[in-house]
Amino acid sequence: MRTCFSRFSSCVVMLFSFAALLAATSAAAQNKGEPGKFDFYLMNLSWSPEFCSIQGVSPQCAAKPGFILHGLWAQNNDGSYPVFCSEEHGPAKPSENLDLTPDPSLLDHEWAKHGTCSAVGPQRFFAMEREAYHSLKIPAEFVHVDQEISMTPDKILGLFYGANPAYPQGSILLSCGRNHLTAIEACFSKDLKPIVCQGLRTCHANSVKITPPGATAQ
Repeated sequence: MRTCFSRFSSCVVMLFSFAALLAATSAAAQNKGEPGKFDFYLMNLSWSPEFCSIQGVSPQCAAKPGFILHGLWAQNNDGSYPVFCSEEHGPAKPSENLDLTPDPSLLDHEWAKHGTCSAVGPQRFFAMEREAYHSLKIPAEFVHVDQEISMTPDKILGLFYGANPAYPQGSILLSCGRNHLTAIEACFSKDLKPIVCQGLRTCHANSVKITPPGATAQ
């Protein structure tokens, strides 16, 4: 901090340059694509207690869930991914999917941004999400979390691989923010077989905190 205050102008330039670099990298990673033109699917299971401890007004927070299905995303092996591939309307009855993704606005967003790139209709896409979700067993350690606990990323991934022996090493990833668990991700072929992830990173924190349901931001 001292260095930053003593060299304020230089720090501001560096911060804005870094922000611009991040924005450019993000824009390059996601491209408006064509339906069906991608390499594999990435399923994201968001650890809802961490999200809700910060954004407690979201509809998904009312039931104080653990993992919720954030989405099933088209991905490419080079780390890029297509988005908003068509203007096809979403499912006729989105409420049928609220048991896995308990937020109507998130469901709409996921279909528009990611589902349209799947090259299947909305009913089939959300059925695929459900199939992928139920194929990944949640370890018992994450079913009833009643207090904050800490684990290493290797420990967390080991529990998931132990509960899912059909998943090859490298097919499950851990996402973290501020050294807190934010999501578990899994990679699938287009026919929803677990595969090794390509072009993606996993969390490398020394230890990851797991926020219990109902917690509030400190």
